[in-house]
Amino acid sequence: MAPEPDEELKDEKNPRPLDEDDIALLKTYGLGPYSTSIKKAEKEIKEMAKKVNDLCGIKESDTGLAAPSQWDLVSDKQMMQEEQPLQVARCTKIINPNTEDAKYVINVKQIAKFVVGLGEKVSPTDIEEGMRVGVDRNKYQIQIPLPPKIDPSVTMMTVEEKPDVTYNDVGGCKEQIEKMREVVELPMLHPEKFVKLGIDPPKGVLCYGPPGTGKTLLARAVANRTDACFIRVIGSELVQKYVGEGARMVRELFQMARSKKACIVFFDEVDAIGGARFDDGVGGDNEVQRTMLEIVNQLDGFDARGNIKVLMATNRPDTLDPALLRPGRLDRKVEFGLPDLESRTQIFKIHTRTMNCERDIRFELLARLCPNSTGADIRSVCTEAGMYAIRARRKTVTEKDFLDAVNKVIKGYQKFSATPKYMVYN
Repeated sequence: MAPEPDEELKDEKNPRPLDEDDIALLKTYGLGPYSTSIKKAEKEIKEMAKKVNDLCGIKESDTGLAAPSQWDLVSDKQMMQEEQPLQVARCTKIINPNTEDAKYVINVKQIAKFVVGLGEKVSPTDIEEGMRVGVDRNKYQIQIPLPPKIDPSVTMMTVEEKPDVTYNDVGGCKEQIEKMREVVELPMLHPEKFVKLGIDPPKGVLCYGPPGTGKTLLARAVANRTDACFIRVIGSELVQKYVGEGARMVRELFQMARSKKACIVFFDEVDAIGGARFDDGVGGDNEVQRTMLEIVNQLDGFDARGNIKVLMATNRPDTLDPALLRPGRLDRKVEFGLPDLESRTQIFKIHTRTMNCERDIRFELLARLCPNSTGADIRSVCTEAGMYAIRARRKTVTEKDFLDAVNKVIKGYQKFSATPKYMVYN
């Protein structure tokens, strides 16, 4: 007798769980007759290679050097003495490219221009126009292509180690985090959405707001989150003594950023260089303005910016130059305002997460006692509460410590607060 359709449906909805034999059978699916023996042999080979390496004394290193037992320092030294040092030149033009008799115009600084050929060790595909090359001192033949020259002080601006700040550590900035993620993460993770709509993703963000509201903190969280290269520039680093030095650093900065697959450049305290242009009659501010104009040009000039996102942070947006703020250079302006009651409660909870506090502390009450305070003020309250506990030689922080800290930090330091000044200027 055939089973009724209802029973069949029940079986489909509640299938029988797999037992160990079924799982073993599934694992063998698609395996050849020799799979297990090949895997076993591979494992043995790996173990043997490890044993050999341990006996040789090879250490895994990033230097790319051979094992010390294979070094021949005497012959290396002799070879170095025989080889002539190369001169640095720039290949300005290629005559008859992609042919047998291609010639290269090189410019050796402070000497002359030459039309030369290639050395034995270089192929024509290695050399491009505008590239730095190494040439010998006799025939000036191109011997080696060189990487672009970038100032070490610019290279040092890249953030190698990821900061330990995540989006969960930035309290009370839910909207700001959303806006920032739309600009930074969305084009990198889902570029096809923008292609379908036929629009370019926004490329620049200006974060502005009173000091201590979490602008730099959010940038650190962005650096932690993305795998892209993160370059952090403090505005005052680009202010140099000599004419044209600051502008050259900006050019090299963006040149380095273009060489990466994806890059985020963060200018902190951008009002140090991005101030509105004016003539003070002395010419003291001209160099700063040149640096700012170079940034303006790099953001939206003749060359395409590529996959470079620019973040800027300032607490004096009124002083910035209008040319820097226009859409196309900085598409988004995100204001970091003072946190409301709920946000202040959240910030208190974030900062007391690692603290040894008593149970049932009323954070909402504490947040009500801190009107118009920023995230930095609340962090200071938590630290001060800890200091009160240390002074009383206790191992836990009580609610009374927090209340005393609020009186000291929020009420006592009122005259040092920068928020009222920010409100007047902006």
